Amino acid sequence: MDAIALLTADHNRVRGLFARFDAAKDADDTAAMVALGQEIFTELTVHTAIEEETFYPWASGLSDEIKETIDEGIQEHHIVKVLMQEIGQLDAEAPEWLAKLTVLIENVQHHAEEEEDELFPSIRSATSTADREAMGDRLEQDKAAKGAPVLADKIDLTTAELKDLASAQQIPGRSTMDHDQLAATVAPPA
Repeated sequence: MDAIALLTADHNRVRGLFARFDAAKDADDTAAMVALGQEIFTELTVHTAIEEETFYPWASGLSDEIKETIDEGIQEHHIVKVLMQEIGQLDAEAPEWLAKLTVLIENVQHHAEEEEDELFPSIRSATSTADREAMGDRLEQDKAAKGAPVLADKIDLTTAELKDLASAQQIPGRSTMDHDQLAATVAPPA
């Protein structure tokens, strides 16, 4: 799978977690917020690691403009890591817990939008489909090595099963995704 498509799928999976977190917050369901917060942390930990360890070093050499955007992205990752550490030390009943998690969500949404609107188009223009697919394979290997679900874990599900999962996980854009995009985006069934 194309590296940019894979990273965008990660973004959409996290956006679905954010939507479910907001619904739990609106319902004042602390237990659900805590569980979703842990899922968000797991997703962000793996995603930032594969970007920093594999994707960013590869893309940094493509142009000075891309490197500058990546340097900013690394700093945005740092802020997210600090917030996750601080949130992890708080009790979910503490008002700071929800406030910090809200700031973390806002920062991640901003970061994902910048990558999708600025970084990814520049990388797409500077690389071939084959290069992006080779990088996507490396990212999938990195995810697997970190114990995270990968495309192969979900590729055998039917489109209907994937659409049901995407709906339950509140994945944005799911109605326009094909089978492989859905498989890359959804979390595997429990």
